[in-house]
Amino acid sequence: MTSRAQRGLVSAWWATVDKTLLGVPVILVIAGFILSMSASPAATARLGIENPFLFTERHLVFAILAPLVMVGISLLPIRQARLLCWIGLAGSLLVMMALPFVGEETKGSIRWMELGPIKIQPSEMLKPCFVVASAWLVAQARQTRKIGWALAAVGLFGLSLSLLVIQPDLGQTVLLAAVWGTMVFLAGLPLFFVWALGGLAVAGAFFAYTSIDNFSSRIDRFLTGAGDNFQVDRAMQAVEAGGWAGRGPGEGLVKRGLPDSHTDFIFAVAVEEYGTILAMMLVCLFFIIVLRAFWHSARERDVFVSLAVAGLALQFGMQAAINICVNLQLAPAKGMTLPFVSYGGSSMMAVAFGVGLMLAFTRKRADMYRRSAVRIGPAHLTQLAGVAA
Repeated sequence: MTSRAQRGLVSAWWATVDKTLLGVPVILVIAGFILSMSASPAATARLGIENPFLFTERHLVFAILAPLVMVGISLLPIRQARLLCWIGLAGSLLVMMALPFVGEETKGSIRWMELGPIKIQPSEMLKPCFVVASAWLVAQARQTRKIGWALAAVGLFGLSLSLLVIQPDLGQTVLLAAVWGTMVFLAGLPLFFVWALGGLAVAGAFFAYTSIDNFSSRIDRFLTGAGDNFQVDRAMQAVEAGGWAGRGPGEGLVKRGLPDSHTDFIFAVAVEEYGTILAMMLVCLFFIIVLRAFWHSARERDVFVSLAVAGLALQFGMQAAINICVNLQLAPAKGMTLPFVSYGGSSMMAVAFGVGLMLAFTRKRADMYRRSAVRIGPAHLTQLAGVAA
């Protein structure tokens, strides 16, 4: 017989993991698979592919792998998860450095690398690894008050964004800049860094607008409505056609003329076929994940864990918000997927990796790490003395 106090790996994990942060992403994965069945026939017909559910079959593979990745990463202790992020960050940066020479150009950008039958987008895996690594550097800068840690955080930020601009991938650049700036703000670092970041953001946006035709063209088309706005106009037509209740599963008509209906504009397909009410329920699922993660971050005592959870949640939420805003013509087109819902293996695995990190950092059994990370000061000693008395 074994003691009830002795738990196996699975039972210990289940007792300590946040069920909300685990369950809601799984619901999103299921919703994404259902929507892929609606979008795949139209996408394959445009591309001349005989199998109408080819993208659905591929999506199913990643829909099965995503929960496994989340659970696998969530089993890691905090230190091992952080080390894995540093390894992933180094690998992503090296691959992105090699992209201009060995990458595949698509729609004017070099973001993909082919490894036999597999295509990977290293910038997707860069995002969660960058957030965790930056959170650790910023936390060290705050706790030690040494300028070297702050300079290291700024250096990593500059290197990552430079490689994204070279591709160019301005949507991911804006996303990472916003997440990094928010973490610096939350860490309470000197106001100089906040102002410097704002100045760099303005200067970078001005440089991109004046020197990168693709970027300036998208901004101009969004502001004026002139030029080639076929995809965003078509997406808005799908949203308007869906109304409150939608046309019904598989009954969408506008999606047939939407080139990226299975990837960047999957939300428009959801509204057309399932209606605004169900689409808003989908949006609420993203809100639940972000708010739950922020709740953990606000209660956290360790600076690194708090910043990492907040940064990962912000990255997840902003990516979803940008995608939805593009579908509703509230933001310029950026080519960003809807987490767990859009078709795309690199995106799905990277998002699952990020959510797995949130689960690992918020598990109850991480208290042992937190106790060792928190400095014991006079106030804590007084409290302990009172409890002992």
